[in-house]
Amino acid sequence: MRLRKAPLCAALALTLFAACSGEDPAPPPTETPTPTVTEEPEPEPEPEPEPDYWPLTGVETEDLIDRPAISVKIENSAAARPQTGLDAADIVWETIIDFDVSRLIAVYHSQMPEEIGPIRSVRPMDPDIISPLGGILAFSGGQQGVLNLVAESNAQPLSHDAHSDGFYRVKWRRAPHNVYGSLEKFLAQGDNEHLAAPSEQFEFAHGDDEPTAVADGASVETLTFKLSSASKPSWTWDADEKSWLRSEGQSPHLDQDENPLAAVNVVSITAPHVASGFKAQNNAVVPTYELTGEGAAAVATGGNIIEGTWKKKDDDAPIELFTKDGDPILLAPGNTWVELVPAGKGSLSF
Repeated sequence: MRLRKAPLCAALALTLFAACSGEDPAPPPTETPTPTVTEEPEPEPEPEPEPDYWPLTGVETEDLIDRPAISVKIENSAAARPQTGLDAADIVWETIIDFDVSRLIAVYHSQMPEEIGPIRSVRPMDPDIISPLGGILAFSGGQQGVLNLVAESNAQPLSHDAHSDGFYRVKWRRAPHNVYGSLEKFLAQGDNEHLAAPSEQFEFAHGDDEPTAVADGASVETLTFKLSSASKPSWTWDADEKSWLRSEGQSPHLDQDENPLAAVNVVSITAPHVASGFKAQNNAVVPTYELTGEGAAAVATGGNIIEGTWKKKDDDAPIELFTKDGDPILLAPGNTWVELVPAGKGSLSF
């Protein structure tokens, strides 16, 4: 019995000894908490900057220049061809003036060639065409009543007859087909009210969008216009050049380098062609177009054509293009020729 009590007595003795010594028993070990690591959120990627586009062509550019559009009245008679600088225009409007003659308004913004011509006089339809662009209109004169209309438009007039700077006569053509001009000098005369860049005149396909004629139009090889008894231009699709090539009658319409004039888009606008109230030589009627309202339109792009409607809200608004279902027509980025077809007298066949 004593042997069994010995371990118990020894344990009790140790406990009493520790109590008498005044030392506390060692506390149980504590666990060190593991620090919580908060991961830094990854920075969101910088949004890619929106690309810049030339407003009149829809072509993407890294060198967008803030300058006004310069519209120039260009002669289109046989004596005026080949013209200089038409190949560099962003938009060319073809109109029918007195005596069934074709005359052009060439609009320059993304490209500024050194020389333009031959330059001729203004007509009553010009203000409705150039007012949505603002900027500068260069020409070689006109009837006082028409000059008054131009002065009331949104464009700054520069006239050879008024001795504006930048006009000159070349020696290699006879008058009146020899007035040429410098876009650089025209631009230098822009006043503060006419220096703003033009707004977009047509809608263009960007990104994943396709030009409407390519997506939904019909395939076509040649566009044949009858604008008047004296003006019958045509356009033929060239798949290698990816452009429409222009002819006057049966002959290619060449530029100053003897290359056919080309367009990425050809737009047909059919509008009333009415007497303006002005008279030309021998009391001939000077016509104009009624461009406020709406009418038939067609757009040719990429070897295809789609028919639709044009609308213009007022004199200062650009022409808008819609499909027959009412959707906007998107053009391909590039230059555009607009053929103004006299309603009831002119035609487009393809």
